[in-house]
Amino acid sequence: MDLITENLLTILVLLPVVGALLTLGHAIFWKQEGGLKWITLGFTLVNFLLSLFLILDKGAASASGFFFEKNVPWIRAINTNYHVGVDGLSLWLVVLTTFIMPIAVLSTWHAIEKRPTAFYVFLLLLESAMLGVFVSLDLLVFYLFFEASLVPMFFLIGIWGGENRVYAAVKFFIYTALGSLLMLAAIIGLYYLHATATGVGTFDYVTLLNTMQAGALNFPAGSLNGTLLFFAFALAFAIKVPLFPFHTWLPDAHTEAPTAGSVVLAAVMLKMGTYGLMRFNFTLFPEASREFAYLFIILAIIGIIYGALVAMVQPDVKRLVAYSSVSHMGFVILGMFSFTELGMQGALYQMLNHGVSTGALFLLVGFIYERRHTRQISDFGGLSNVMPIYATIFVITAMSSIGLPFLNGFVGEFLIMLGMWNSTALSITSQVNWNYIATMFAGTGVIFAAVYLLWMIQRVFFGKITNQKNRGLRDLNWREIGLIAPLLFLMVYMGVYPRPFLEASKASVLAVQERVAGRQAGGTIEQANIHK
Repeated sequence: MDLITENLLTILVLLPVVGALLTLGHAIFWKQEGGLKWITLGFTLVNFLLSLFLILDKGAASASGFFFEKNVPWIRAINTNYHVGVDGLSLWLVVLTTFIMPIAVLSTWHAIEKRPTAFYVFLLLLESAMLGVFVSLDLLVFYLFFEASLVPMFFLIGIWGGENRVYAAVKFFIYTALGSLLMLAAIIGLYYLHATATGVGTFDYVTLLNTMQAGALNFPAGSLNGTLLFFAFALAFAIKVPLFPFHTWLPDAHTEAPTAGSVVLAAVMLKMGTYGLMRFNFTLFPEASREFAYLFIILAIIGIIYGALVAMVQPDVKRLVAYSSVSHMGFVILGMFSFTELGMQGALYQMLNHGVSTGALFLLVGFIYERRHTRQISDFGGLSNVMPIYATIFVITAMSSIGLPFLNGFVGEFLIMLGMWNSTALSITSQVNWNYIATMFAGTGVIFAAVYLLWMIQRVFFGKITNQKNRGLRDLNWREIGLIAPLLFLMVYMGVYPRPFLEASKASVLAVQERVAGRQAGGTIEQANIHK
């Protein structure tokens, strides 16, 4: 048991790779494709159960503040290590990843007929890469996992996607790969700057942070090196979020991806960007983060409003949900750059909320697409008459996405707006309280979310059946209800009792906040009284 605990993160990362090899071997040597989905489901379920040990048995943190830490030499010539660990920032994102993957597998149960072996192999490899991103504490290893996650998703979209799948896959790959190359240049730059300052180059995040905190390596406000390195990292992460105006790849990727691809992309892959900003930009470049906070807050507010307004006019349900992601992820960026405990905790919580709620919305869109092979809003109408269970679940999920009280979306957005209201990140002049103005503009995104989702629900589910093809539609079966049930449970549980999630991440969020901005008055969880 101790051996498993010591190597738990390595097991979580490598187990899907073992599953992919076994899946491939099963198809090659047994020449049977019927068991592939069961093998894939089995490995993803085991990985999820193992990830629960991260919550149940964290033990004592290491000196660097991480749990389940493993640090062994990898490439000695360049002083890079296999260094992994989790803390409050990454814990729930790891669990979210392992939780979503079995649901993604089950969503494809009867949908994948073309090249199922390759599909399930790519799905398992994608899980491994995403987990590697969230646990890596060596910048070079982080970069390799960050890039590795692009390849399986590229093929999932390009082979099993919709009519314009090749265009969407290439656009997704080019956008994200180009941003990542700038981050690689910044990582190499950090290596040599550390070598200049200490005589030894390193890619290790903890070592870099300790060197900076000791004063041997610093990037004061306005320094060219600090600014260039900050934006090289930030651009890679902003594209992944995606932050306006780098969002144009997302609607195409979501629209053309198969259901499983859309679920994983929305629930997990977008969080790699926001996680990277909070983990690396805030801690390695705190001065630049403060200096350019206003820029990210402005872009976040534009994204919130723009994404919501464009979502309103979408004729395609899936494309509507895709643009809603642009809006909701804008809230995450807003909370992060408030530099308050409330805002940053809310941002981390909203990452989880978005994964649950938007992942569920893409699942539900996939259910109806399998039945009608269309996602056009005009092709529906009155579905509640023939699919009452489906309509009920869709409405609850939409309410979660809107931010209805007692559902998960409310907690995250409430914390973010409280944090922004109390923030000093926009203290440009004492004559104008820009933080109040930013909060009020962001609040319109909640109103617009209600507009585009409720209007879509009204046109799709209520009124008379206007298309005769919809009269014979069957309601959700037990497999589909079982798929969506865990997500519905989390929507309610996280909305009613967020305390366990917030307390698990509190220490890590406070450490990042202390590093990037110092403790700000008026912005604590206790003052919001939200966890009681």
